[in-house]
Amino acid sequence: MSEALSLPKVRGKLTQNAPLAPLVWFKAGGTADWLFEPADVDDLCAFVRQLDTSVPVMALGLGSNLIVRDGGVPGVVVRLGKPFAKIAVEQDHTLRCGAGAHGVLIASTARDNAIAGLEFLRGIPGTLGGFVRMNGGAYGRETADVLVDCDVVLRDGSLKTLPVAELGYTYRHSELPEGAVVVGARLKGEAGDPAQIGAEMERIAQAREDSQPVRTKTGGSTFKNPEGEKAWQLVDAAGCRGMMRGGAQVSEKHTNFLINTGTATSEDIEQLGEDVRAKVRDNSGIELEWEIQRVGRK
Repeated sequence: MSEALSLPKVRGKLTQNAPLAPLVWFKAGGTADWLFEPADVDDLCAFVRQLDTSVPVMALGLGSNLIVRDGGVPGVVVRLGKPFAKIAVEQDHTLRCGAGAHGVLIASTARDNAIAGLEFLRGIPGTLGGFVRMNGGAYGRETADVLVDCDVVLRDGSLKTLPVAELGYTYRHSELPEGAVVVGARLKGEAGDPAQIGAEMERIAQAREDSQPVRTKTGGSTFKNPEGEKAWQLVDAAGCRGMMRGGAQVSEKHTNFLINTGTATSEDIEQLGEDVRAKVRDNSGIELEWEIQRVGRK
């Protein structure tokens, strides 16, 4: 981005050429032209409203389902911190959550308030903003099942509430407008017993620990499950378990996970994914679709 670009004044934090690798789970990738950490929703609205409309805006949550390419991300990356992680309990077994709230915190708050049906969020690494954008799901449920509506800051700086019916949800996909930043949402569960809810959360946490490489530099599920198939089985059947490119490896523990063994560039990781897609295509004729978002300049 041009050094001469004039950015609006903010109350939050604005950093030029901010390294993104420390902020994403793969611990790889380039910088953001600008990283904006808004003080609150008003700060974000005012900034986006005054920002040159040619400058792209991208939201970043926990960076769990993301490859940031080595050339960095153009425009402004918006990262929602603590001011956006608050959760309030409303009537009718509903939680109002900031988009920066972690799935574990949402599930735990629901448990503590005897709200069942949100336990699955314990098993998704990420924040609510990402769940809403991607229709995040795990263990038989997805965001579309529990979302009432979401608050988004549109690219023109306006704040709008979108009901779930307007999000065009399909598997791991929404039709949120380009450049929209999710800042909050309401999630609805049902009455439940905190002890049973807690037990289900523990079961999910253990299942994840047992089956996924959660203690590695990974990006979560790499490919979407094709209709009637499991992506990991297709990858395994194509002989890709443990396959490497540079410092990137297909997990031995769960073949739908890619790992940065320590030295991988984002190029290594993305190309390994393409290698896997090619081998699966040759072996089964099935075209795997990326679930992980890949952003930035190559």
